[in-house]
Amino acid sequence: MLYKLLADGVVIFHFLWILFLIFGGIWGRRYRGVRLVHVPALVFAFLLELFGWYCPLTYLEVWLRRQHDPALSYAGSFIAHYLERLIYIEVERWLIFLLTLLICGVNGWLYLGKRRGV
Repeated sequence: MLYKLLADGVVIFHFLWILFLIFGGIWGRRYRGVRLVHVPALVFAFLLELFGWYCPLTYLEVWLRRQHDPALSYAGSFIAHYLERLIYIEVERWLIFLLTLLICGVNGWLYLGKRRGV
């Protein structure tokens, strides 16, 4: 049961991490500490997509699910099940790569663009 709960927690954290990657530039413009985490995270996400690697959180979640019960194809809760569908969305790899470039570009623009009244 503990592994199942930990796996669900990893899925929730993974979802929040993706939201941070997408919207972190807004927060990072104001706070240097956020920027120091967000920019390297964007670079890491870009490298993951560029080389076709999986996020370490994915490996952790799969390992935790196997520890819970290797026979189950899906061991998550109702909420985690739907979060997984958002995180592990099944679209073409080139589209995910383009979306990653877009996220990096928008956040780069937020960080490098001129500040207007902020």
